[in-house]
Amino acid sequence: MNKRLLSLATAALMMATAAQAQTDDWKSYTYVEAQGGLQVTATQMNFGKLITPTAAFSVGHYFTPVVGARLHVNGWKAKSGIKNPDQYYKWNYITPDLDLMLNLSNLFNKNYDRLLNVILLGGVGLNYAWDNDELKALNLPAYKAPLAWDKNRLSHNLRAGLRLETNMQKPLGVSLEVNANSLDDRFNSKTNDQDDWMFTAMLGLSYRFGHKAAKKDFTPAVVTMKKEVPAPATATAVMEEVPVVKKVMERRPVVSKEKVNLHKEVFYAIRLSDNDNHTATLKEVAQFMKDNPDSKIKVVGYADKGTGNAKLNVMYAKRRAEQFKADLVKNYGCNAANIIIDSKGDTVQPFAENDKNRCVIVDGEGTREVTTYKDVEVEKTVMEKVERKVTE
Repeated sequence: MNKRLLSLATAALMMATAAQAQTDDWKSYTYVEAQGGLQVTATQMNFGKLITPTAAFSVGHYFTPVVGARLHVNGWKAKSGIKNPDQYYKWNYITPDLDLMLNLSNLFNKNYDRLLNVILLGGVGLNYAWDNDELKALNLPAYKAPLAWDKNRLSHNLRAGLRLETNMQKPLGVSLEVNANSLDDRFNSKTNDQDDWMFTAMLGLSYRFGHKAAKKDFTPAVVTMKKEVPAPATATAVMEEVPVVKKVMERRPVVSKEKVNLHKEVFYAIRLSDNDNHTATLKEVAQFMKDNPDSKIKVVGYADKGTGNAKLNVMYAKRRAEQFKADLVKNYGCNAANIIIDSKGDTVQPFAENDKNRCVIVDGEGTREVTTYKDVEVEKTVMEKVERKVTE
């Protein structure tokens, strides 16, 4: 069972590592929490008679919206029993643990301002127990209750649990936590060669540091009163702002159109029309059409006169032009309406070298916008200070 808990903790750590992304509306924070509730140690005795109170205090920190860790200390009373005779006894214990916390709600939903969060936790720690006088008072034979505390009162603790916690964007939080703890069988002061299980259910109240409410500004507004100045008895010069129209130079964009041309030649082997070796040329033609949406291109297929016959050469030339257009449309998203195809067969030989006439020649033209800037004189209204005479 301990191996299962370790595997669960390892899986949680791997999931948390894959979800480290932080966002602008979430900040890491530290919190303290007090908890209280009930615990029960699983034995063959009456379950209802084994329930005892438990309390806990923890300090934790969330490093990301998903991953956090805490130091958690819980303890108080534990209870177990002995069959034949049917006797129960209590003792005290304390269990400090270091827990890893994985916020499942934030892992799968980036809206952090929610009512409740579901948190998976797992950890390791130690347990220390004392004051088992009630068991010693039973004075049982050693074969019925072989005491282990005389050797070592420390035992390991492996933990897995689940928390429900209120909105983490608020400074105060309320939680419900259920844990399963696997301890050495020394926990109940008896040895039976198998781990003991303790289950806890606790309610908690936490305070989160760093969640500060926005401060309200209560500074009273300052009202400035303009003092009335009586007019002088004699003429006085005063300055006042008046609108003035001035000519200024402004740099303005000038958009014009210029023609652009395209010319490409693609050569083929005998009787072939595939474009496996012409990807670079296809990309250049496709980019030209993308950069110049109103451009038109013409794709003309040719065949060499020195091979085959006129009828076959018409077919090969046409097939080359059609295939080149099809590749542009299918593989590069070009507009088929802007592509014109033609076939010359072997009636036209654009090149003196016979083998070069097994080809497709692409010609295109279009226009593109070119922006330049020029200084233009314009009139603008500005405010200027002007002297004015004021008399009684």
